[in-house]
Amino acid sequence: MNIINISKQKIFDSRNQVYAYELLFKDASNHPTNISSSLKGTAQLIASSITSKELDELLGTKTLAFVNVDEEAFLKGILDVLDKDRFILNILEDIELSEKVLAKIIQYRKRGFRLSLEHFDSSAKMIIKFKSLFNYIDIIKMDVLLSEPQNLEKVMAKFKDTRVKLLAQNIETKEDFQLYKDMGFDFFQGYYLDKPETIEIIGSKDPAQFIILQLIKIIKDNNSTGELESFIKRQPDLSYRLVEFLNNSKNFDVTIGSLTQVITLMGRDKLLRWLLVYLYSEATKNAASKTILELALKRAERMEGEASDKLKDKAYLAGMFSMLSSIFETNIKDLMAHIKMDSDISSLVLEKKGIFAASLMRAEQAEREYLKKIMMANFEKLNTTDLIYTLEDGGVDIQSDKF
Repeated sequence: MNIINISKQKIFDSRNQVYAYELLFKDASNHPTNISSSLKGTAQLIASSITSKELDELLGTKTLAFVNVDEEAFLKGILDVLDKDRFILNILEDIELSEKVLAKIIQYRKRGFRLSLEHFDSSAKMIIKFKSLFNYIDIIKMDVLLSEPQNLEKVMAKFKDTRVKLLAQNIETKEDFQLYKDMGFDFFQGYYLDKPETIEIIGSKDPAQFIILQLIKIIKDNNSTGELESFIKRQPDLSYRLVEFLNNSKNFDVTIGSLTQVITLMGRDKLLRWLLVYLYSEATKNAASKTILELALKRAERMEGEASDKLKDKAYLAGMFSMLSSIFETNIKDLMAHIKMDSDISSLVLEKKGIFAASLMRAEQAEREYLKKIMMANFEKLNTTDLIYTLEDGGVDIQSDKF
């Protein structure tokens, strides 16, 4: 069972209405973590919250959310997983503003994301640090506890009557709230107004399975690139791995700017094949997944080679899908019903019938002969209990009086 801990704190506007929440994702030790580190270790968990219907339950249907991002989040190209209409990218005060990071931040702003600065202390040092970004920043979260009063007033005067909104951060008393409201702040956040609430969300057992299978169907149905991009964004880990794959590919020496670019560069056939490999290798905890993936690839390539030119792509898919039941605990009938694949593929996977049945039988026979050789050569190394489980699962009756 996947469990996500998210801390949320309300942010109010000048009319005392909830404008947004600040979200903090918690790691296994219940410590706050930013988006980039969260996506590394708990991408599927985040997917269960910030990109699903639970987002509306967490925030309401229209309320915005601030999420903390650092230089790594910008440079890795993983922020595309967020909905630009719901999330404000909250730039951490200790971010290292290299030329590459600055370029990425500006790129996301031009793409429609809103940007904010976290814990702005109004000092000359911080003003100098973020000077090059002020034209792109939408909200400055001014830390009223860290800011000297005279510096605070200077910064407020600088941004008065501009498009930049100011947020008074760390409001701790009623007097503070009234003071900063009178000073002309646009938004307010602090313990006096709302204390952070930690929410525990239970994610699905393995959300990646159905998301990827649905995406495969979308590709096969020839949906638009925009629809493909929108669907991929529902799975942060998938988006991250896809961008990472393209970045590491020798065939694509380009800087990735969006998921649309990834889809266009890869092409649908290559994307489809990559998704199937990802489905086997990443979306499971099965200890034998690597070996099963290798067998699935071999089977798919064998069946592709035997098929006519018009049926090669379909034969490859059929071969890959035919081994899904070997790697997931979910019933294969449930998976196939969920995505309603091509009838020739479905017939093969569910009933071992149809135009690819003979090719599948030849592939399975070759696999069994190879595995038989491996097993006999290493029989003395095999554990008795493991052998019994294997035979029982295969429906073989073991009679104790025979040994």
